[in-house]
Amino acid sequence: MRQAALEARGRLKIFLGASPGVGKTYEMLLQGAARLNDGIDTVIGVVETHGRAETEQLVAPFEVIPRSAIAYHGRILSEMDLDAVIARAPALVLVDELAHSNAPDARHPKRWQDIEELRDAGIDVFTTVNIQHIESLTDVVAGFTHVRVRETVPDHVLESAEIEIVDLPPDELIERLKAGKVYIREEAARALHHFFSKSNLSALRELALRRAAQTVDAQMLDHLKAHALGGTYAGSERILVAVSELPGSDALVRTAKRLSDALRAPWTALHVETPRDARLSLADRERLSATLSLAASLGATIVTIPAASVIEGMRDQLAAMHATQVVIGKSQRSWWFELRHGSVVDRLVRASPGLAIHVIPAAGEVRAAKPAVTQPLDWASWGSYAITIAAVAALTLVALLLNPWIGYQSIDLLYLLPVVACASTLGLRPGILAGVLAGLAYNWFFLPPIHTFTIYDPQNVITVAVLIGVGVLVSQLAGRVRAQALLGGRSARENAAIAGFAKTLGALSDEAETAHAICAEVSRILEVDTVLLLRDGRTTRLVAACPPENRLSAIENAAVDWVFDRGEPAGRGTGTLTSSEWQFRPLATALGVLAVLGVARGDSSEPVPADRMLLLMSLIDQAALAHERLRLEAEMRDVASIRERDDLRATLLSSIGHDLRTPLTAIGAAADALAEDGRDAVLVATIRDQAQRLARFFDDLIEITRIEAGALAIRTEPIDLTDAVASAVHDMRIALTGRAIELDVPPNLPLVRADPRLLGHILINLLDNAAKFGAAGSAIRFEGRRVPDGVTLAVIDYGPGLPPGMELRAFDRFHRLKGSDRTGGTGLGLAIVKGFAQAMHLSVSAMNRADASGAHFSILFPAALLIDEAA
Repeated sequence: MRQAALEARGRLKIFLGASPGVGKTYEMLLQGAARLNDGIDTVIGVVETHGRAETEQLVAPFEVIPRSAIAYHGRILSEMDLDAVIARAPALVLVDELAHSNAPDARHPKRWQDIEELRDAGIDVFTTVNIQHIESLTDVVAGFTHVRVRETVPDHVLESAEIEIVDLPPDELIERLKAGKVYIREEAARALHHFFSKSNLSALRELALRRAAQTVDAQMLDHLKAHALGGTYAGSERILVAVSELPGSDALVRTAKRLSDALRAPWTALHVETPRDARLSLADRERLSATLSLAASLGATIVTIPAASVIEGMRDQLAAMHATQVVIGKSQRSWWFELRHGSVVDRLVRASPGLAIHVIPAAGEVRAAKPAVTQPLDWASWGSYAITIAAVAALTLVALLLNPWIGYQSIDLLYLLPVVACASTLGLRPGILAGVLAGLAYNWFFLPPIHTFTIYDPQNVITVAVLIGVGVLVSQLAGRVRAQALLGGRSARENAAIAGFAKTLGALSDEAETAHAICAEVSRILEVDTVLLLRDGRTTRLVAACPPENRLSAIENAAVDWVFDRGEPAGRGTGTLTSSEWQFRPLATALGVLAVLGVARGDSSEPVPADRMLLLMSLIDQAALAHERLRLEAEMRDVASIRERDDLRATLLSSIGHDLRTPLTAIGAAADALAEDGRDAVLVATIRDQAQRLARFFDDLIEITRIEAGALAIRTEPIDLTDAVASAVHDMRIALTGRAIELDVPPNLPLVRADPRLLGHILINLLDNAAKFGAAGSAIRFEGRRVPDGVTLAVIDYGPGLPPGMELRAFDRFHRLKGSDRTGGTGLGLAIVKGFAQAMHLSVSAMNRADASGAHFSILFPAALLIDEAA
């Protein structure tokens, strides 16, 4: 269905690079030119040449769709004309910079959305993007580059695209930077010590290569599933490790983990559940459970599947996950066992050509379990043999009655009936007995000379042998069919139990009722004792138990606390606090560990055997989802209550602000009138200053309310930072009386996109903060700098600075720094700075000066908001 939907859309090809300057646009234009030469209608929607002569030469042969001019606050911004491209309807359009943010008045806020509309119109698109702009990788990139990318592309855009890596070794890219082919030389020198260091470029290069490989692998698997193709395809490595109850399986798991780490590949631990698992000893079950738990703790996906044999189960799983490598153990078996039963490893090698198989020898000789053949009746029970003898005797009596009419030559076929019936219903030994008795009865009663076991005709010898052989063969086939039926029935019962459990939990809306239902259902399905515990703050309480009288000892409560704190299993059958009779499992969700479920058996055996562990984990997942749903519903009710309070507070603050602004305005007008008369000039100045201060305070109250309510209307326009600083200083001239302003903002800094009113308010609040907390009469410094990821504007004071460790909390609402001389104020100014900055996609930070002589507040304007890069 997905492929059918893609056929109706235009194709997307993404030229993916590790960083700017690797030649993505150049390569896109080269391939576009090749398509143009092949007669394919190709146009340019938007291409950024950045003034590079070789790139501009490649643009010349193409038809360039004129960009649309968007008037915005007195400035003309240009963007790709989406409607013009669709109206032109080319076969292929070249659109540079997939992660670009459009002008505010454009139809779509992001260019990748424009490209999606072009594809919906049936137009193929070539585009470019750097790896740091992929949404799922922004945190990873920021972790080692210390640069947070604001313009991102959702991962799903790449999933339906053809990816081509445009690669350049870090040393060559650094040479291009030094030569000024990426940035101007001054900027390149700074970039080489920050974003474009060799270590960063190498890490970005690896990310780009791996992300492209993941996309190719996912598309390949989709194709295989859509066309029902089998086989092993190594677009990306996938590892399967086969584990069993035999000693040494833990070594297989650790080997698979090391292999997974080396290849950076996902891995799965598989246990094939065959009929012989029903006869495993307690020690074998505990060993298997420990092996699966080890694999889960190391990050494996645990899979247990029922199958008639190990090789069949492995083949099914290999085909389902398209595994490329297998880790399997090789036990030391006797030559007689190998002769009779063969080797799983040998059969796997023959059945899976092209699969890399890692064989790990097991230490010591392992005794082979007998082949599993399950019968509804005991093989050695006298009842089975009695039924077999009675069936052959009854058939003999019927044959004697029919012999005069049909002749003894046809009697042998009648004897197949008791042989097949006994072999298929009673098992191997009764089937063999039926075959022997049928042959003897046929010989005694019907083959001449009758009433003797002498056989004259060699054909009659074959008849007796066939009757015995049929008994053996049919019993074996019936045993296999019955085993598969038992395994299938068990899987169906488990699936039905999980579905019924989920349905029961879905109908409950109370935490206590849900806890009791979980305990009751898990106890019924797994035949274990259960308890469920919740935590309120640091207090753990037992909410439900089945049976209700179950209680926990001190060591078991310690295990519960461990599970809540670590989110890992504890108790019997785990690696922590194993002296407990209970095994405790966390009900973990994205919200954390919401509850802990404990299971135990009265006979002090393993609480949950290995073959039932996956069922337990499925039930725990359903229980965790139920608790998560209850928690989210409770939080939604709390959010609704908080929203009502916030609406009331916002209404109250708005009313206060508007009602008090009128008298404040009147007070200011009266102060101006008194100033004109020249009377009490000092008193009038004080009245005016305090009235303006009070007005700013109420403005802060209104603005913080609008920030929290999301009611800010952002109207960005190109702004010169020098003009913005001058305007803010002018508005604060009275509060800054007696203070010098040091201005270090280069006039050649690029214009920035921002809301002038909000940016002015940010600068006013930072100036007010510096005036309040800077040393008396000290200067306030503005410092603007161009950095690799944008432009910074800093406000620096010469005061006591920030207390250690309080840099992040400086922007908290109503937070006033203690432990220093930086006191006073409402604590709203810096919160408003942060709120306004985030609304405009800016970053703010606070730190102390390097010489510890004041505070340093910085605003970062990312590269996407710079006019010379985004216009």
